[in-house]
Amino acid sequence: MQRDMTLRRVHLFCVPRVGLLHDFHRAVEAHFTQINERNKENFFFMKQRSLVTGLPCTQMFPSQPPPSNVNSVRPSDVAALSSIGLHMHSSTELSTVVSRLRELMTFFNPALMSPLSDEINLYAPHFVQHSTLVEQAEEVSRYLQNNQASDVESDWKLLLLFVQVDQLCACEPQQVQSVIKATVEEVDGALQLLHSQLKRTIVSVALWDGERNGYHNKICQCMETYSEGEVRLQRALLSLALQESLDELMVKKRWYGDRDDFTVILQESPFIADLSSISSGKPLSESRALQQTDNLMVQMWTNLLQPTRVQRNTDDNGNIIALPCPTEDRPFLRTEGNSPSYHHRDASPLLHPFTGTEMPCEDLSPSPSTPTSVHELRPGDIKVVAAVGDSLTAGNGIASSPNNILDVLSQYRGLSWSIGGDDNLTTVTTLPNILKHFNQNLTGYSVGMGKQDTPQAFLNQAVAGAKSKNILPQVQALVARMKSDSRINFESDWKLITVFIGGNDLCDHCYNSLLYSVENYIRNVQDTLDYLHKEVPRALVNLVEPLHILPLRDMHTDPSLKCPTWLVNILCPCVILPKPNSKALQMVEDLNRHYQKSLHELVESGQYDTRSDFTVVIQPFFREIVVPKLPDGRLDRSFFSADCFHLSQKAQTLMARSLWNNMLEPLGNKTFTQDFTEDLNLTCPTQTSPYIRTYNNSDYIYAGPSPTPGPITDWGSDFSCVDLAPSDTVPTSVHELRPADIKVVAALGDSTTAGTGAKAKNMFDLSKEYKGVSWSIGGDKALDTVTTLPNILKMFNPSLKGFSKGVGSLQKGFNMAASGAKTSAIPAQVQALIKAMKENKAVNFETDWKLLTIFVGGNDLCHYCIDQNNLSPMNYSHNLMLSLDMLYREVPRVLVNVVEILQIELLKTVKRNTISCSLLQRTSCPCVINPDVTSPELEEIKRINHEYQAELLQLISGDRYDGKEDFAVVLQPFLHNSFIPYTGVGEADSSFFSVDCFHISERAHAEMAIALWNNMLEPVGRKQAYNNFTYDRSKIHCPSEVNPFIYTKINSLPSPPVTPTTTSIPTSTASPPINTATTLPVPTCPSSMPVWVPVIVGIVCLLAGVTFAWMILSCCQCRKKEAERAVEMRQSGF
Repeated sequence: MQRDMTLRRVHLFCVPRVGLLHDFHRAVEAHFTQINERNKENFFFMKQRSLVTGLPCTQMFPSQPPPSNVNSVRPSDVAALSSIGLHMHSSTELSTVVSRLRELMTFFNPALMSPLSDEINLYAPHFVQHSTLVEQAEEVSRYLQNNQASDVESDWKLLLLFVQVDQLCACEPQQVQSVIKATVEEVDGALQLLHSQLKRTIVSVALWDGERNGYHNKICQCMETYSEGEVRLQRALLSLALQESLDELMVKKRWYGDRDDFTVILQESPFIADLSSISSGKPLSESRALQQTDNLMVQMWTNLLQPTRVQRNTDDNGNIIALPCPTEDRPFLRTEGNSPSYHHRDASPLLHPFTGTEMPCEDLSPSPSTPTSVHELRPGDIKVVAAVGDSLTAGNGIASSPNNILDVLSQYRGLSWSIGGDDNLTTVTTLPNILKHFNQNLTGYSVGMGKQDTPQAFLNQAVAGAKSKNILPQVQALVARMKSDSRINFESDWKLITVFIGGNDLCDHCYNSLLYSVENYIRNVQDTLDYLHKEVPRALVNLVEPLHILPLRDMHTDPSLKCPTWLVNILCPCVILPKPNSKALQMVEDLNRHYQKSLHELVESGQYDTRSDFTVVIQPFFREIVVPKLPDGRLDRSFFSADCFHLSQKAQTLMARSLWNNMLEPLGNKTFTQDFTEDLNLTCPTQTSPYIRTYNNSDYIYAGPSPTPGPITDWGSDFSCVDLAPSDTVPTSVHELRPADIKVVAALGDSTTAGTGAKAKNMFDLSKEYKGVSWSIGGDKALDTVTTLPNILKMFNPSLKGFSKGVGSLQKGFNMAASGAKTSAIPAQVQALIKAMKENKAVNFETDWKLLTIFVGGNDLCHYCIDQNNLSPMNYSHNLMLSLDMLYREVPRVLVNVVEILQIELLKTVKRNTISCSLLQRTSCPCVINPDVTSPELEEIKRINHEYQAELLQLISGDRYDGKEDFAVVLQPFLHNSFIPYTGVGEADSSFFSVDCFHISERAHAEMAIALWNNMLEPVGRKQAYNNFTYDRSKIHCPSEVNPFIYTKINSLPSPPVTPTTTSIPTSTASPPINTATTLPVPTCPSSMPVWVPVIVGIVCLLAGVTFAWMILSCCQCRKKEAERAVEMRQSGF
């Protein structure tokens, strides 16, 4: 490595000074590329487990001569990289991202100097005490000026200034304004100091919002009363408002660019960490966190470069990261001088539309007497209006101007389409203002602005950011207000209640598909309607279908609309982020439609029409959306608020009209399209049909409840694979192994693999080992009734051997697992397996291909607190290493599946009100079940759990077992982030567990078998690291035509792998020595020239430099002697 660095410095020194020939330039460039390629492989592939495309870049050499203008600085011209704005309390993710950026920039300048390295640590006590940006800027300036390794006058410097949104606290709108003002002033002070102290500097200002844990709650305690959705909206809009304020500062100060050697740029969007955990409320997995860090680094790097129009494609899972490069026509770091940016104040102001409506109806009278049936309810009979929902009902940003993003936090409840009551219908169109024409004594509507707990909100109990799970508490608060208000006669007044929910569920579904499943959505709505049906007399419930949400994407595909797309990525990531025509986008569409359909099935069950004074009517006008467009074909932004997400008063006006018209349309003939381009008029009740329409007065017949699915009699699976053939000839490489080539299966592990209690009906069956249904090795019956890995493989090879059958050990085959086994028992199981295979006459030990699955570690964790020394993560890894080493030496032609250990604390959520569950679970896993949820003992178990996973990953990801062509070990991670499905709020589905709530049931065995099989067909580095355990007979994947093989580390690589050194298939127990290195083998390409060429060139350059220096020194010595001789002559009188 030292020689590599030397050659790089030779290249940078010799080319401009000595002027070597073009061949030399090409030689060093080739060597430079080779070094960077090696660095790229080590850095990206090893650290992030994602494939990075883009390196090496072609524009990686410094400017010649060095630039004098800040608008012509290339990445390779930067000699120093520094940062300010890191805080002691911030997460380490920001420092990791900056460190990655520094590593990336060393590809362009290997001699890059950075205070973020070993020389200075911004987390050190002497630096942390300088808490303000100004003080940190002064510290960095002093460091750069005093550092002898750099020339402060001539070296170009890149300085990153971070403003951390997670360090700010503002709860009320007036607080937000003051916090933004103070922050902008602090940034301005820091930039002015840097401008006065530093030359040849580019300062890049960026917002960072990465704190999603308890620390932000500690510094911002006023947020504790906010809902999750409100906090999310508040912080997102604070980030956007701060971004816009900093942009105004840059414009006002002209980017501090009054000199040619200094400028400031503002990165165009903030860095938002933990985007998925914002939605799911759970921390990211280790692999996802690494991937996110890489994505943030790429975002930071992209923002530093001049923007280009080149679009790089990535796969749907984000496993291929496209790293942009400077281009020949745009090779510089971005500045306002070389890449002018859009500024939000350039947006055209939106004209305030006319939002009143003319009332065309003439017959406004109520019924002659108060009706007793909801099916004879006229508009004038309604005395009370109420509504629940999310921010569209709460009124966020309805009247906000396009340049006032912070005002989207304001809730204009008086303007809300379904419940607002500001002014009257001539100026404000809402459902209550329409109804006021029929009954001037209407009550319940909201007026003015405020949150749901304010008096003016009244019966508008919608909460910004609410999801379907939040609706029941809203309805309970609604009913409590109705009962306690003297203006309402709870028993006799007719009430109109509008329920509209589901958009935020769709926005976050991709981060927790079970939580936001159709089943959970409809259960939440059903719980809400059940409560209303039970508690509220004389009520008609408008149940508005969730809007078709995909058209929202159109606002963020047209750059000319200047919408803050990065903000909406936070508020609705699962809708905005998927690529066009992707599977993820189709999932949104399908879920949206299923939400809508499920509401119809719920209402048409008839369960809310059991009495004459209550009914639920679905209003479907939002089922389809026609987006409004301008005459030039672009979308009309005036229908949206400043954030291009919430709807403006113009849109809410049309929504109110559509809801009213839907109410007067008969069931079976209701309008199901919201056309925002159509100027809709109000419909009126008629003499023949004066009532609000229900199923009864529409002569509509409910379809009835959907047929109840019959009981599940087995846990079999359907099989749809077509290509079941083996290889044409028996493969000699494990990397070309098809499923049908496998002749023998085997398994090692504990009670999970032994099948303990899998089909137990009572405590007496718990001791039985149902080996025939074991997920990885069972072979009872066939796949259509029992789902196991061998039963899947038998579809490819009916002659498969080794699987276990029945109960007990009589037909255990090569299932060597034992109940209660810990990792220390696996080496003995390996020995027993080898012995059994060699002795089995039906198995050709040398030539048959074998598939072995190892899953162990649960018992180690369950008893870790009792025997910490022997059950340490290091011993866990060591015992597995001994086992794999033995297999590597002694077993030919084998592919080993090592299944990653699960997050074992999930066991605490499994409860059943039985003595076997409460007692046996504690006995089986005392170190997990007995500690309290918040205890340090349980936290220690979680930490050890993660260390087990990390040790296993380190053992397998190296090249220790890569020396044989017929042997491979593959880590199958489907249990890494698995979670247990819930049957209700806080209730884990115990059907996945046996009667002791510890061992898994046959249902869970089937799910694990499918997940393992699917993992085997996924490339290493792109395997699904979770399993959602949802029953579906059609989840089994099939090998593809492109890659019909079971994936290994080698055949998962994007380019053809290098053939390992050992290619022959051993025919005895002797095998190549195990490689003790732990680095991942990356295919290398032959160099375009011999390695000795750049070495010789370097030596020649060095000799030339020495010769040149000797000549200068000799000249100086000659002149010195001549001067001395002249002095001597003058002293001698000559």
